[in-house]
Amino acid sequence: MKKMIRGAIKLLLFVVFVGIMFLWIMTPTKTHRNIWRPKIQAKVNNTTYFGTQGATILEYAFPMLFLAALGCVYLHLGKNPDDNQTESANEKKGRLSVWKGPALVKGPLGVVSWIELAFFAMFLALVIWSFGNYLYVGFSTMNTPHMHGNMGHPVEVRIEEGWQKRLKTAAFRLGLVGNLCFVFLFFPVARGSSILPLFGLTSESSIKYHVWLGHMALALFAAHSLGYIVYWVATEQFSEMIEWKKYGISNVAGEIAMLAGLAMWATTFPQIRRKSFELFFYTHYLYIVFVVFFVLHVGISYTYMMLPNLFLFMIDRYLRFLQSRKNVRLLSTRLLPCETVELNFSKSPGLQYSTTSILFINVPSISKLQWHPFTISSNSNLEPEKLSIIIKKEGSWSQKLYQILSTSSEQRLNMAVEGPYGPSSSNHLLRHDTLVMVSGGSGITPFFSIIREIIFLSTTMNRKTPKIILVSAFKNSADLTMLDLLLPITGSPSDISRVQLQIEAYVTREKQQNMDNNKNLIQTIWFKPNVSDQPISAILGSNYWLWLGVIISCSFIIYLILMGIITRYYIYPIDHNTNQMFPSASRNVICMLLICISIGITASAVVFKNKNRNAMEAKQIQNMDAPSPTTSPGSWFHNADKELESLPQQSLVEATNLLYGSRPDLKKILFEVEGSSVGALVSGPKQMRHDVATICASGLADNLHFESISFSW
Repeated sequence: MKKMIRGAIKLLLFVVFVGIMFLWIMTPTKTHRNIWRPKIQAKVNNTTYFGTQGATILEYAFPMLFLAALGCVYLHLGKNPDDNQTESANEKKGRLSVWKGPALVKGPLGVVSWIELAFFAMFLALVIWSFGNYLYVGFSTMNTPHMHGNMGHPVEVRIEEGWQKRLKTAAFRLGLVGNLCFVFLFFPVARGSSILPLFGLTSESSIKYHVWLGHMALALFAAHSLGYIVYWVATEQFSEMIEWKKYGISNVAGEIAMLAGLAMWATTFPQIRRKSFELFFYTHYLYIVFVVFFVLHVGISYTYMMLPNLFLFMIDRYLRFLQSRKNVRLLSTRLLPCETVELNFSKSPGLQYSTTSILFINVPSISKLQWHPFTISSNSNLEPEKLSIIIKKEGSWSQKLYQILSTSSEQRLNMAVEGPYGPSSSNHLLRHDTLVMVSGGSGITPFFSIIREIIFLSTTMNRKTPKIILVSAFKNSADLTMLDLLLPITGSPSDISRVQLQIEAYVTREKQQNMDNNKNLIQTIWFKPNVSDQPISAILGSNYWLWLGVIISCSFIIYLILMGIITRYYIYPIDHNTNQMFPSASRNVICMLLICISIGITASAVVFKNKNRNAMEAKQIQNMDAPSPTTSPGSWFHNADKELESLPQQSLVEATNLLYGSRPDLKKILFEVEGSSVGALVSGPKQMRHDVATICASGLADNLHFESISFSW
């Protein structure tokens, strides 16, 4: 029954999505402008409750928000998929694997699959199509004299030269095409939104789409602004640059938005972002200024075209804000000699997350504003009451954190989190016969959660799992202690011999084993949290998707009701009973405030409803007081006691092959792997990802299927 309901919802979602895409294709055409749009306006815009905004809400805002709300129901019904789904999906693997393979490996877009390349090409075609049609419509209406003036004032007729008219028309249309990029700009960064999972995407894997759209939008907006500046200079209309019209378009607001956009854009390029991350991070908060003044520039009626992605992002951002207000319970930390730390948090047993999920953390004693994402190394099935992340000492923020943990004598550390965020399911990994995981340095951390998931499925669930080949490259022998974190402190089954695991560890900068390491390689620090510290839990409880759908639908309905009341009893009388129209800026500000109020009321109510349940679960969770493992592969290879008391760690040591002074021959390793389907997962430096992608895209081995796990933002 559930499968049939999901099938019906999926069909409806597909129909709505196709309709939305068709609408955007038709938007720049004369058919839409002269036939469809006037008919919709005649029926909707006559109402005293919505005014001129009704048609845009009905055309552009409602379908996308309906898709997001219905998608929440679809994801809620599929959050516990049947085991048979993996097998049925395996039958479709052959057709999809070709499209999921890398099409481009090197270049400005990075590693891009055929599906991504196809959608990117279609979007570029839509941009070109829209610009061409906008120009055609604009040039066809260009022969009429250009009128200047406001309601109730004399009208001046300005005679313009042909090139000036064409420049102004082209500049205006460049802004319209930039708005098309803006329509999709915030979808990839709404971490908990339902839109991305509907397409099998995650927020961390979609950041590159946000980057692409951001570059395109700001380039078009910059060309739009430059075109108007040249036009104003050529026609000697310098006053237009400092004009804030009471009705209609406000040029000053657009200039402020453009300056904020340029400041953000300048710091996003890799050369600046990597060297001055804090500058990039803080400058990006100017998106608030950009959005507010963008709305003041174009007006709220036109902004409804971009409303869905802004609306969903604001919901997600407010939920993240509510989650980050509480301090989480940090149980312990493990310090490694390779300047790496593992943080172990208490979590609610009801919180479930998939492999390769990420968690954003904030340490107020370092920075109250900075949030950094880290891969979750634990497994929600194997460790139901604990969540772990691994942090390598690299940037200034992580260096300060390592210094605090290694030198401070405090028994508690204030931390806040957002997340976790990740794929809706990890079943796609189980479709392969073998998983080859290639990592460099700290890039090994995403694979810990995958290995622990396979351990759980193989030992506890007694399911057939793929063979694992872990190929890890480390700079020196001290980094080998990263392998000590492969198994959790507690929760690992006593016998993992059924797991087919092979570890190939390479130490690239040392020719032989370093004998100078002492036996006490790992330092474990246990904390004593305050009673106010809470375990990590889902902000909307176990029924996250269902409650998110309630927030989306109810907040939008509340907004429409509030806007309708204010329009009918406040704005409408001024517009129709006086000689003056209601000021555009005031209308825009009121609508923005109503959107914030409706989201705040609905989201706060739902979070408060789930807060009591989370509090009850928090009382049931006891502090974990378990000893740290005595040995594991990393410490064993560093001359620690060879007396292995733990069977899981003994199995890992036996499965590990250590090589010094060489790098892995990735082509040989991948080509020699047997099996009809081999998943090639890579996490590490950019060059390593490119090498594995090139091998998989070469076509020399039909059984290789590339999957990049990159968190390089």
